[in-house]
Amino acid sequence: MEKVIVICGPTGVGKTKLSIELAKKLNGEIINCDSTQIYKDLNIATAKVTKEEMENIPHHLLDIKDISEDYTVCDFQKDARLKIEEIKKRGHVPILVGGTGLYIKATLFDYQFKKEEKVNLYDNLSNQELYDKVKKIDSKVDIHLNNRKRLIRFLNYYHNHHTSIRENKTDKLLYDTIIIGLTTDRKTLYERIDKRVGIMVEDGLLEEAFKLYKKNIKTKAIMTPIGYKELFLYFEHKITKEEALNKIKQNSRRYAKKQYTWFNHQLDVTWFDVNFTDFKKTIDEVLKYINSKDDKYLL
Repeated sequence: MEKVIVICGPTGVGKTKLSIELAKKLNGEIINCDSTQIYKDLNIATAKVTKEEMENIPHHLLDIKDISEDYTVCDFQKDARLKIEEIKKRGHVPILVGGTGLYIKATLFDYQFKKEEKVNLYDNLSNQELYDKVKKIDSKVDIHLNNRKRLIRFLNYYHNHHTSIRENKTDKLLYDTIIIGLTTDRKTLYERIDKRVGIMVEDGLLEEAFKLYKKNIKTKAIMTPIGYKELFLYFEHKITKEEALNKIKQNSRRYAKKQYTWFNHQLDVTWFDVNFTDFKKTIDEVLKYINSKDDKYLL
Protein backbone atom coordinates (compact mmCIF):
# COMPACT_ATOMS: atom_id res chain seq x y z
CA MET A 1 0.00 0.00 0.00
CA GLU A 2 1.35 3.42 -0.89
CA LYS A 3 2.15 5.72 1.98
CA VAL A 4 0.31 8.81 3.11
CA ILE A 5 2.61 11.29 4.81
CA VAL A 6 1.45 13.55 7.62
CA ILE A 7 3.31 16.60 8.93
CA CYS A 8 1.96 17.90 12.22
CA GLY A 9 3.10 19.95 15.17
CA PRO A 10 2.41 23.24 16.94
CA THR A 11 1.96 26.60 15.30
CA GLY A 12 5.11 28.37 14.10
CA VAL A 13 7.43 25.37 13.91
CA GLY A 14 8.01 25.10 10.14
CA LYS A 15 5.42 22.63 8.88
CA THR A 16 4.71 24.57 5.70
CA LYS A 17 8.37 24.84 4.72
CA LEU A 18 9.00 21.14 5.32
CA SER A 19 5.91 20.12 3.37
CA ILE A 20 7.03 22.06 0.29
CA GLU A 21 10.49 20.49 0.35
CA LEU A 22 9.14 16.97 0.83
CA ALA A 23 6.64 17.47 -1.98
CA LYS A 24 9.44 18.51 -4.32
CA LYS A 25 11.56 15.49 -3.36
CA LEU A 26 8.80 12.87 -3.29
CA ASN A 27 6.51 14.01 -6.12
CA GLY A 28 3.90 14.98 -3.58
CA GLU A 29 0.75 17.07 -3.40
CA ILE A 30 -0.24 18.88 -0.22
CA ILE A 31 -3.59 18.66 1.56
CA ASN A 32 -4.25 21.46 4.04
CA CYS A 33 -5.26 20.19 7.49
CA ASP A 34 -5.74 23.53 9.21
CA SER A 35 -9.39 24.26 9.95
CA THR A 36 -8.91 28.03 9.64
CA GLN A 37 -7.19 27.95 6.25
CA ILE A 38 -10.24 26.34 4.66
CA TYR A 39 -11.79 29.81 4.44
CA LYS A 40 -11.26 32.59 1.92
CA ASP A 41 -10.02 36.00 3.13
CA LEU A 42 -8.42 34.56 6.29
CA ASN A 43 -4.80 34.76 5.21
CA ILE A 44 -2.37 36.55 7.50
CA ALA A 45 -3.71 35.54 10.92
CA THR A 46 -3.97 31.90 9.82
CA ALA A 47 -0.41 31.90 8.38
CA LYS A 48 -1.82 30.59 5.11
CA VAL A 49 0.80 29.53 2.57
CA THR A 50 1.31 32.15 -0.15
CA LYS A 51 1.48 31.50 -3.90
CA GLU A 52 5.20 32.24 -3.80
CA GLU A 53 5.79 29.82 -0.93
CA MET A 54 3.93 27.05 -2.76
CA GLU A 55 6.68 26.91 -5.42
CA ASN A 56 4.16 25.46 -7.91
CA ILE A 57 3.42 22.49 -5.66
CA PRO A 58 -0.30 21.55 -5.85
CA HIS A 59 -2.18 22.49 -2.68
CA HIS A 60 -5.69 21.27 -1.83
CA LEU A 61 -8.49 22.35 0.55
CA LEU A 62 -7.34 25.95 0.83
CA ASP A 63 -9.82 28.82 0.30
CA ILE A 64 -12.71 26.48 -0.47
CA LYS A 65 -15.36 28.14 1.73
CA ASP A 66 -16.66 31.64 2.35
CA ILE A 67 -16.47 32.95 5.92
CA SER A 68 -20.28 32.89 6.13
CA GLU A 69 -20.44 29.14 5.42
CA ASP A 70 -20.36 26.29 7.90
CA TYR A 71 -17.75 23.57 7.48
CA THR A 72 -17.49 20.65 9.88
CA VAL A 73 -14.97 17.92 10.57
CA CYS A 74 -17.40 15.59 8.80
CA ASP A 75 -17.17 17.75 5.67
CA PHE A 76 -13.39 17.78 5.90
CA GLN A 77 -13.18 14.01 6.33
CA LYS A 78 -15.12 13.48 3.11
CA ASP A 79 -13.18 16.09 1.14
CA ALA A 80 -9.72 15.04 2.38
CA ARG A 81 -10.27 11.35 1.67
CA LEU A 82 -11.43 12.21 -1.84
CA LYS A 83 -8.27 14.27 -2.41
CA ILE A 84 -6.07 11.43 -1.12
CA GLU A 85 -7.57 9.04 -3.66
CA GLU A 86 -7.28 11.57 -6.49
CA ILE A 87 -3.62 12.23 -5.68
CA LYS A 88 -2.79 8.53 -5.46
CA LYS A 89 -4.46 7.89 -8.82
CA ARG A 90 -2.10 10.44 -10.34
CA GLY A 91 0.80 8.43 -8.93
CA HIS A 92 1.69 11.19 -6.48
CA VAL A 93 2.20 11.18 -2.72
CA PRO A 94 -0.51 12.72 -0.50
CA ILE A 95 1.08 14.94 2.16
CA LEU A 96 -1.31 16.09 4.89
CA VAL A 97 -0.09 19.23 6.64
CA GLY A 98 -1.56 21.22 9.51
CA GLY A 99 -2.12 21.75 13.18
CA THR A 100 -5.79 20.76 13.48
CA GLY A 101 -5.39 17.34 15.02
CA LEU A 102 -9.02 16.34 14.79
CA TYR A 103 -9.04 16.96 11.03
CA ILE A 104 -5.98 14.75 10.61
CA LYS A 105 -7.30 11.93 12.78
CA ALA A 106 -10.78 12.01 11.23
CA THR A 107 -9.20 11.59 7.80
CA LEU A 108 -6.80 8.79 8.67
CA PHE A 109 -8.90 6.67 10.99
CA ASP A 110 -12.18 4.82 10.52
CA TYR A 111 -14.42 7.40 12.14
CA GLN A 112 -18.08 7.22 11.17
CA PHE A 113 -19.18 10.84 11.36
CA LYS A 114 -22.78 11.74 10.81
CA LYS A 115 -23.90 15.13 9.63
CA GLU A 116 -24.97 17.28 12.56
CA GLU A 117 -28.45 18.58 11.81
CA LYS A 118 -28.77 20.96 14.76
CA VAL A 119 -25.98 22.99 16.33
CA ASN A 120 -26.38 24.75 19.67
CA LEU A 121 -23.69 27.24 20.70
CA TYR A 122 -24.78 27.13 24.37
CA ASP A 123 -23.99 30.82 24.85
CA ASN A 124 -26.20 30.87 27.94
CA LEU A 125 -24.17 28.25 29.82
CA SER A 126 -20.88 28.56 31.69
CA ASN A 127 -18.03 26.08 31.21
CA GLN A 128 -18.94 24.45 34.52
CA GLU A 129 -22.56 24.00 33.46
CA LEU A 130 -21.46 22.50 30.12
CA TYR A 131 -19.04 20.20 31.92
CA ASP A 132 -21.74 19.01 34.33
CA LYS A 133 -24.08 18.26 31.42
CA VAL A 134 -21.39 16.23 29.63
CA LYS A 135 -20.52 14.23 32.76
CA LYS A 136 -24.18 13.51 33.39
CA ILE A 137 -24.46 12.02 29.90
CA ASP A 138 -21.17 10.10 29.99
CA SER A 139 -19.12 10.08 33.20
CA LYS A 140 -16.12 8.50 31.43
CA VAL A 141 -15.60 11.35 28.98
CA ASP A 142 -12.20 13.01 29.47
CA ILE A 143 -12.69 16.65 28.43
CA HIS A 144 -11.11 19.48 30.42
CA LEU A 145 -13.43 21.97 32.08
CA ASN A 146 -11.86 24.85 30.14
CA ASN A 147 -12.10 23.19 26.73
CA ARG A 148 -15.42 24.82 25.88
CA LYS A 149 -15.20 23.94 22.19
CA ARG A 150 -14.99 20.19 22.84
CA LEU A 151 -17.69 20.30 25.52
CA ILE A 152 -20.09 21.96 23.08
CA ARG A 153 -19.14 19.55 20.32
CA PHE A 154 -19.86 16.59 22.64
CA LEU A 155 -23.32 17.93 23.54
CA ASN A 156 -24.24 18.65 19.93
CA TYR A 157 -23.11 15.19 18.86
CA TYR A 158 -25.13 13.57 21.64
CA HIS A 159 -28.33 15.50 20.89
CA ASN A 160 -28.06 14.77 17.15
CA HIS A 161 -27.10 11.09 17.37
CA HIS A 162 -28.34 10.01 20.83
CA THR A 163 -25.03 8.43 21.71
CA SER A 164 -21.75 9.52 23.23
CA ILE A 165 -19.08 10.73 20.80
CA ARG A 166 -16.72 8.43 22.69
CA GLU A 167 -18.45 5.49 21.00
CA ASN A 168 -17.32 6.84 17.63
CA LYS A 169 -13.61 6.47 18.29
CA THR A 170 -11.48 3.85 16.59
CA ASP A 171 -7.81 3.00 16.26
CA LYS A 172 -8.19 1.49 12.79
CA LEU A 173 -6.01 3.31 10.25
CA LEU A 174 -7.37 3.48 6.71
CA TYR A 175 -4.00 4.27 5.10
CA ASP A 176 -0.42 3.15 5.42
CA THR A 177 0.75 6.33 7.11
CA ILE A 178 3.99 8.01 8.18
CA ILE A 179 3.28 10.67 10.81
CA ILE A 180 6.04 13.25 11.25
CA GLY A 181 5.98 15.87 13.99
CA LEU A 182 8.15 18.98 14.16
CA THR A 183 9.16 20.26 17.56
CA THR A 184 11.57 22.55 19.36
CA ASP A 185 12.20 23.63 22.92
CA ARG A 186 9.51 25.77 24.49
CA LYS A 187 11.66 28.90 24.79
CA THR A 188 12.55 28.85 21.09
CA LEU A 189 8.97 28.12 20.04
CA TYR A 190 7.55 30.96 22.12
CA GLU A 191 10.17 33.36 20.74
CA ARG A 192 9.25 32.32 17.18
CA ILE A 193 5.54 32.77 17.90
CA ASP A 194 6.12 36.25 19.31
CA LYS A 195 8.31 37.20 16.35
CA ARG A 196 5.78 35.85 13.88
CA VAL A 197 3.05 38.07 15.33
CA GLY A 198 5.29 41.07 14.61
CA ILE A 199 5.80 39.89 11.04
CA MET A 200 2.05 39.42 10.62
CA VAL A 201 1.50 43.02 11.69
CA GLU A 202 4.06 44.18 9.11
CA ASP A 203 2.30 42.07 6.47
CA GLY A 204 -1.05 43.75 7.15
CA LEU A 205 -2.73 41.80 9.96
CA LEU A 206 -4.54 44.84 11.36
CA GLU A 207 -5.85 45.83 7.94
CA GLU A 208 -7.06 42.28 7.26
CA ALA A 209 -8.78 42.09 10.65
CA PHE A 210 -10.39 45.51 10.26
CA LYS A 211 -11.94 44.56 6.91
CA LEU A 212 -13.55 41.55 8.61
CA TYR A 213 -14.62 43.68 11.57
CA LYS A 214 -16.38 46.16 9.31
CA LYS A 215 -18.41 43.32 7.78
CA ASN A 216 -19.82 42.64 11.25
CA ILE A 217 -19.91 38.89 10.58
CA LYS A 218 -18.87 37.03 13.72
CA THR A 219 -19.14 33.49 12.42
CA LYS A 220 -17.25 30.47 13.70
CA ALA A 221 -14.83 30.89 10.78
CA ILE A 222 -13.80 34.35 11.99
CA MET A 223 -13.96 33.86 15.75
CA THR A 224 -12.03 30.57 15.85
CA PRO A 225 -8.60 31.67 14.54
CA ILE A 226 -6.27 33.47 16.89
CA GLY A 227 -5.78 37.05 15.72
CA TYR A 228 -9.16 38.43 14.74
CA LYS A 229 -11.23 38.34 17.93
CA GLU A 230 -8.35 39.89 19.90
CA LEU A 231 -8.07 42.77 17.46
CA PHE A 232 -11.85 43.23 17.42
CA LEU A 233 -11.56 44.25 21.08
CA TYR A 234 -9.02 46.88 20.06
CA PHE A 235 -11.28 48.17 17.27
CA GLU A 236 -14.06 48.47 19.85
CA HIS A 237 -11.73 50.52 22.11
CA LYS A 238 -11.97 47.95 24.88
CA ILE A 239 -8.21 47.31 24.96
CA THR A 240 -5.13 48.96 23.46
CA LYS A 241 -3.39 47.72 20.32
CA GLU A 242 -0.45 46.55 22.43
CA GLU A 243 -2.80 44.60 24.70
CA ALA A 244 -4.47 43.00 21.67
CA LEU A 245 -1.13 41.91 20.20
CA ASN A 246 -0.03 40.54 23.56
CA LYS A 247 -3.26 38.56 23.74
CA ILE A 248 -2.54 37.11 20.28
CA LYS A 249 0.93 36.04 21.41
CA GLN A 250 -0.37 34.61 24.68
CA ASN A 251 -3.23 32.71 23.04
CA SER A 252 -0.88 31.37 20.35
CA ARG A 253 1.50 30.05 22.99
CA ARG A 254 -1.37 28.39 24.85
CA TYR A 255 -2.64 26.85 21.63
CA ALA A 256 0.81 25.46 20.82
CA LYS A 257 0.89 23.77 24.22
CA LYS A 258 -2.54 22.23 23.61
CA GLN A 259 -1.41 21.00 20.19
CA TYR A 260 1.55 19.16 21.70
CA THR A 261 -0.69 17.50 24.27
CA TRP A 262 -3.24 16.44 21.66
CA PHE A 263 -0.76 15.00 19.17
CA ASN A 264 1.14 13.10 21.86
CA HIS A 265 -2.04 11.47 23.14
CA GLN A 266 -3.92 10.90 19.88
CA LEU A 267 -1.40 10.04 17.17
CA ASP A 268 1.68 7.84 16.83
CA VAL A 269 4.02 10.70 15.96
CA THR A 270 7.76 10.48 15.27
CA TRP A 271 9.12 13.83 16.42
CA PHE A 272 12.01 15.76 14.89
CA ASP A 273 13.78 18.66 16.56
CA VAL A 274 13.90 21.49 14.03
CA ASN A 275 17.26 23.00 13.12
CA PHE A 276 16.21 26.59 12.44
CA THR A 277 19.75 27.74 11.59
CA ASP A 278 20.15 25.02 8.95
CA PHE A 279 16.69 23.76 7.99
CA LYS A 280 18.16 21.55 5.28
CA LYS A 281 19.47 19.25 8.02
CA THR A 282 15.91 18.81 9.30
CA ILE A 283 14.70 18.07 5.77
CA ASP A 284 17.47 15.48 5.26
CA GLU A 285 16.73 13.86 8.62
CA VAL A 286 13.03 13.54 7.84
CA LEU A 287 13.74 12.18 4.34
CA LYS A 288 16.11 9.59 5.78
CA TYR A 289 13.38 8.46 8.15
CA ILE A 290 10.79 8.24 5.35
CA ASN A 291 13.23 6.24 3.23
CA SER A 292 13.75 3.81 6.09
CA LYS A 293 10.00 3.21 6.23
CA ASP A 294 9.46 2.70 2.51
CA ASP A 295 12.20 2.08 -0.08
CA LYS A 296 9.77 3.41 -2.73
CA TYR A 297 11.00 6.85 -1.70
CA LEU A 298 14.73 6.08 -1.85
CA LEU A 299 16.41 8.85 -3.80
